[in-house]
Amino acid sequence: MRTTKGAARNKAKNRLFKKTKGYRGGRGNLLRTAKETLVRAEAYAFRDRRVRKREFRKLWIIRINAAARERGLRYSELVNGLKKAHVELDRKMLSEMAVSDPAAFDAVVEKARDALAA
Repeated sequence: MRTTKGAARNKAKNRLFKKTKGYRGGRGNLLRTAKETLVRAEAYAFRDRRVRKREFRKLWIIRINAAARERGLRYSELVNGLKKAHVELDRKMLSEMAVSDPAAFDAVVEKARDALAA
């Protein structure tokens, strides 16, 4: 008896259509366009998981720079001062402090300023 790929093929198609659920028009329910769209979507997802990290770092730096300039320092001066003062706070934590705990950020800026002066 000749064997066909029926069950496996249907399962594969169902898996694919499950992933493309919600896509507009034929992209969600025509096999060929769904496949093409999914390949592209997964490529974007892979790329953007890396881009997300860059975007967040940029956001943190912008926030730190704004908060530092309010206190009379530029971002580069602040980071340099923190390095000299051996303060190991990452940009994410500095950004959080600048937004939610200005008093603590003031203390960190003072430490950096003292290290720059010394």
